[in-house]
Amino acid sequence: MKKQLLCTSAIALGVAAAPASAQDWNLDWGGFFQQHIAYADVGGNGVGAADFDGIQMFTNAEIIFTPNITLDNGMTFGINVQMEALNGGGGTDGIDESYMFIESDTFGRIEAGYENSVGYKMMVAAPQVGSMAINSPSASAFIPFTPAFAGGNFRQAGLSSYTEVAGNNDVARISYYTPSFSGFTAGISYAPSGAAAGNAANIAPVNRNAGIVDIFDIGVNYTQSFGTTDLTLAARWGTGDNQGVGGDPETWGLGFQVGFSGFTFGAAYAENDNPGGLDEEGYSVGVAYDAAGPWTFGLEAYIGEINDGAGFDDHYEYYKLAANRDLGPGVSWTTYLIYGETRNDSIATDIDGTAIGTAINLSF
Repeated sequence: MKKQLLCTSAIALGVAAAPASAQDWNLDWGGFFQQHIAYADVGGNGVGAADFDGIQMFTNAEIIFTPNITLDNGMTFGINVQMEALNGGGGTDGIDESYMFIESDTFGRIEAGYENSVGYKMMVAAPQVGSMAINSPSASAFIPFTPAFAGGNFRQAGLSSYTEVAGNNDVARISYYTPSFSGFTAGISYAPSGAAAGNAANIAPVNRNAGIVDIFDIGVNYTQSFGTTDLTLAARWGTGDNQGVGGDPETWGLGFQVGFSGFTFGAAYAENDNPGGLDEEGYSVGVAYDAAGPWTFGLEAYIGEINDGAGFDDHYEYYKLAANRDLGPGVSWTTYLIYGETRNDSIATDIDGTAIGTAINLSF
């Protein structure tokens, strides 16, 4: 999913001070709407009696509310509430992320609420051209996963560089990001529990004798330009306390992007070590070219592997060739060719396919 960091902040702390008047608040909102249409050709013994060939449609869209206020001392307070534009997309009410933030140039940034960790948000991987992602489960809308594919676990390295401890997502969490020092930023996150009753849903009080609790994440990111060369480096690590069978879960990852003369090269490697097996690893690699004029072109791959705990592996292998054209402010057009394959060695099934697609992308 396309993440938008909308950081103009605010909620007033009404302690021993009169509340700010309504006109002092920036009642900001925005969002995005990506409508995909593709023709898919799908095969493999995992398809069975199903028929996934033909025209398919996929929508990724959110409305994002970011009211904020900046006080006289320079501190900005705000909230970020992201509402899925389709039913079944966030939690029970369609709300995805929902959190408060406090920030300033000298203080850094605090986020408290239901959001991904600093490690997830500071990670960098192969450049993505256009709005269809293969460094995530999105492409399975056109080329489905093979039956019993363990790599379908969300936020894990078998299908994405952007991982979380045991695949938790948008749980109650508090994060701190340092200010940028010569391009270097660090962050730390804490979540009481990895369990969730749906995205952005209260689970308090947390029972620390059950599940995965006390989750910590750290992340670092370095972004700098050297003449005509742009460089971004990122690393993340996280762990939690497992109260069930098996050891404690961990995740870690490394990534980079380097850009020059219109080209951007990038790659990342990540792992998830999970209690009770199903350890995952994967890497992304790709290149993008920002041509003169409105066009950008890209070639990208993601290769993932999942150990199912019984001596067999599941495999995720997707490739994408894409072009994206800017049509105007907040409007772009994407075309792409995707080949994807997933395999489950334990039951000897596979599904592979090719999809040719196009999308109109609106961002506001």
